[in-house]
Parts: sequence; C-alpha cells; structure tokens
Amino acid sequence: MTVAERSRLDWTPIIDAFSAALGGDRVVRRKEELLVYECDGLTSYRQRPAVVVLPKTTEQVAAVVKICDRFQVPFVARGAGTGLSGGALPIEDSVLIVIATMNQILSVDLDNQRVVVQPGVINNWVTQAVSGAGFYYAPDPSSQSVCSVGGNVAENSGGVHCLKYGVTTNHVLGLKVVLPTGDIVNLGGEVAETPGYDLCGLFVGSEGTLGIATEITLRILKAPQSIQVLLADFTSVEAAGEAVSAITSAGIIPAGMEMMDNFSLNAVEDVVATNCYPRDAAAILLIEIDGLPAEVVATGDRIANLCRQNGARTITIATDAEERLRLWKGRKAAFAAMGKLSPDYYVQDGVIPRTQLPYVLKEIEALGDKHGYRVANVFHAGDGNLHPLILYDNAIPGQLEQVEDLGGDILKLCVRVGGSISGEHGIGADKRCYMPDMFSPTDLETMGWVRKAIDPEMLANPTKLLPSPRTCGEAAHSIATATLPNVEHF
Repeated sequence: MTVAERSRLDWTPIIDAFSAALGGDRVVRRKEELLVYECDGLTSYRQRPAVVVLPKTTEQVAAVVKICDRFQVPFVARGAGTGLSGGALPIEDSVLIVIATMNQILSVDLDNQRVVVQPGVINNWVTQAVSGAGFYYAPDPSSQSVCSVGGNVAENSGGVHCLKYGVTTNHVLGLKVVLPTGDIVNLGGEVAETPGYDLCGLFVGSEGTLGIATEITLRILKAPQSIQVLLADFTSVEAAGEAVSAITSAGIIPAGMEMMDNFSLNAVEDVVATNCYPRDAAAILLIEIDGLPAEVVATGDRIANLCRQNGARTITIATDAEERLRLWKGRKAAFAAMGKLSPDYYVQDGVIPRTQLPYVLKEIEALGDKHGYRVANVFHAGDGNLHPLILYDNAIPGQLEQVEDLGGDILKLCVRVGGSISGEHGIGADKRCYMPDMFSPTDLETMGWVRKAIDPEMLANPTKLLPSPRTCGEAAHSIATATLPNVEHF
C-alpha cells in the first residue's frame, strides 16, 4: 500500500479490530491525545500517528501486529520515548504500539544471575530489584531512571560502564519477540551460549525493524567488592584525550571513563551544584575502577600517575558511595544541563578509535567555528563514543538545518578516522542518510535482504535505519532500490 493509498484508508474497521482485541480504553484516537506521541527525544522531528494502541501482554501485541498485517498498515513500537535518533518517530498514517504499560519484572533468578522483564520496565528498576542481594544490571545510560529496557534493546544502548562491561547486547540472554507477521518466537535462551544463528544478537539494535520484544531475559552481575572514582582536571581538552589514550595503552580497563569539556562542566555546576568540578578546567575526566580492594588501590595509583604525566592539574579520589554518587551526578545530568547554555541543543552520537581522540576533538572545535556554533563535548572517552552537543536556537529560522549539517560533518569525520556513526543512540530517522558513508552498497543490500526476509511487507518501522530514495534523495537511490524493493510504498 502506497502513502497515497493509506491517506484514503478507512480507519473505522481497523479501530474496531483494535478495540475488540484490547478494549476501547487501550486505543487512543483523539487528535489532541495523539499529540503526546508525535515525537521521541529527538523533538525536532514530529509526526502524529493515526492511532495509538496500549497492549499489556505478548498476546495483545501479537493481535495488534496481525491486524496491521491484515490491513497492510505500518506500525512503530515505542517504549519510554527517550530515544535521541527518532527511532520511535511515527510515520504518516501509522499505528504506534506503545509498550510502556508492559512494565512488570516477571522473574528474578539470583542463583543463575538472570532476570526476565517486560519491555516497559525502566532500566534502573532492574538494579533496584536485585541490589539488596548484592547484584546489579550493568548497562546504565544516563537516562536510566526513565528509559525502558525495550528501548535499550532496540537501540543497543550503552552507558558510562560500557567500557568494561559492554552495551545492552552483552547482557541480553534471550527474547520473546512478536514478528512483523504477528507470529511469536523465542530467540536465544536462558544461558549465554546456544547453538545455531545468533538471532538474539541480530535483533538487539535492530531499532524495531524486525519486530517487537515483549519479554527480555537479562544477565545480572555480582556487585564489586570495592569501587573508586577519580576526577582529573586538565588545562586543555587535547591533554585529557592524551590521558585517555595513555590509560588504555597501558592495558588498564576502568569500569568507566568519561570526559566533559568546560562548556559542559560549567552548565552542570550551574544546575546540580556538585561543587567538585573545577570551573576553570578545560576538561575533566571521571574514571571509575572496581574489583578487589587491593586491585582497585593499585590501579587507581597507576591511573593517577598517568593523568599527571599527561597534564592533569589536580586529582580527586572518591571511595565512599555518597561521594562517588556526587561525582557522577553531574555527568548524568549533563544533557539536561545544556538548557543553561542554550535554548536548544542537537546531540550526535559517533564513535572513534581512542587514539584519534586528540585529533578529532580539535577537528570538532574547528567544525564548530566553521559553521558558527558552539559545541559542548560530553562522551564515553574510554570507548571513543562521542556525544557532541551543538548549541543553537530553534526559534531562529534556518538554525536547525545548519546544526544538522554540522552534525553530519562530525559523523563523516568519525567515519573518516575509522569510527562509526552511532555508538548507542541508534540510526533511526536522524542518521539513516549517513549509512552510505559507512557501508558499501553490498553491505546495505545484505542488511536490506535480512530485513526483507523477516518483514516481507515492510510494515515494521519502515522508514528507519536504512536509506531510501524517498527519505534520502538520489544519493541513496541505487542502494535503496537494490536493498528494499518495496521501500517506495512507504
């Protein structure tokens, strides 16, 4: 069904079918209520869905998807709506399947270190459920107090501890998934290693294009015996980058290693008043070490020496839980604090080799000067996952388009030095047109055929992730026509 055909679609029988499957109180149709769902965390893109449904069980999700398949209408899954790449952005005349109400922790198995949750469970709830027994869930996006596990699975989210412990895919053992046809399948299992294709790994990070996860089996970890956090401040961003390279080159893998520049740390101090970030520093590093007590002390001494050798002015060490939390509080609030610097900001999410940090940070500063916009840098320094925040005013016509161009130049820079256009925020609607900068036509064609095999009618989040002539213009034409034969339908 083409876009024009969908615009003439009679939604009455579709709404009636949804109401019969879920109950009328779980179907949202009024225009003013649909406004709540017109965007995710990437608020510069907006589109009202035709209808929103609120299932509570796997069976209800399957019933909704089967109705979409029967009437050939596209659907988009949405969790907490905190994504930053437009992955949960509705498309015109689509069904938005909101799984935020599927928010139950279904089982906790401490002996085997696993937890089964529904996709609407908030990330931090998992750790809260098991912390009393000495366990925790390692992936911790800065939005972990509000983002949902289902969204983390869709985008393969990371967090400050991904350097040592990995991103979401490293902690997902199994999935119950509703396919785009409405069929229910189980991927992976209850143990880390299963025979056959790694379909669980394929699904994590697929951004809703291969179906909807309705039950997720997570791996939890035993809490470390000792934790230490170091704060090192530097007189230049490049020196902080050199310190990161020196630490990893020495074979040290901290639990987390984060960097904030002067713009970011001052905004944070204005908002949350940690009173521990030196306002005159060009950059700070937050470095967390965990493990056995003797190991933590020895590693902390090595890291402190390496920071000093690379220009650190002062080093603060926090060992008790309250002081560690105070050091991390500012980093966790960094994105929100940008409101002190600018009416709006546009965040990108690229990855670079750690050895390229000093060079790339200089280039980002130069790109900001070239385009005429300030860029605040907050990022997972240990694994090279950059989060440049471009400051602008959306009330001024044309500024959004200009900062999007600057963001694109930063992504191209990341690819040019051997990196990636996303580390954890996903591709979504925001970065799909940059996929050809990173992948060859053959690469994209392979991805397209995998997607087509699982979603033959191209109904699941159809315009996201992969480029098409309609979404990205002529630059993607030859790729998209080979990759997604029916892409123009959407």
